[in-house]
Amino acid sequence: MYFSSASTFTSSIQQRRGMRFLAHAALSAAAAATMLLAAGGAQAQSLPKIHVSNGIEYVSGGIGSDEATLMRDSISRWPASLEFSVKDGQRAEYAAKVDVSVIDANGQAVLDHVTAKGPFMLMDLAPGRYRVLATLSGKTLERQIDVKAGGPVRAVFEWPAGTDGAGQRG
Repeated sequence: MYFSSASTFTSSIQQRRGMRFLAHAALSAAAAATMLLAAGGAQAQSLPKIHVSNGIEYVSGGIGSDEATLMRDSISRWPASLEFSVKDGQRAEYAAKVDVSVIDANGQAVLDHVTAKGPFMLMDLAPGRYRVLATLSGKTLERQIDVKAGGPVRAVFEWPAGTDGAGQRG
């Protein structure tokens, strides 16, 4: 390549640098867009918001098939899980908006009237024996759970047919 002057040479270098900068900027923008899309996909597949009450972390949800699958897949990573449903003939329908209280062996409420917004509730309870009260439409069911280190415990609450609250949206 022949240049008639130093300024033409400098101009050519600046042009090439500008093109490389634009190409680099375009690649960076494409990479950023890909990361945002991936983050959006990951966000769509994350658990509902984790709440804390009396130092106990818990999450509830499971409305919709994707969220229900995600909650079911997460059960093994939480010390205790609850599942809520209403018997409807031969099958059970998920229940939502369940009032939940968890009482420890000393009679202290570690979770006191928190609302499960969906059919699943996952709780980070310390090892020990607990009494769980779940109330739907004024009808309270009670279960005893024994949380042990190293393995999750699950309790299922199924209200009789005719109990309001089946299929509710959180």
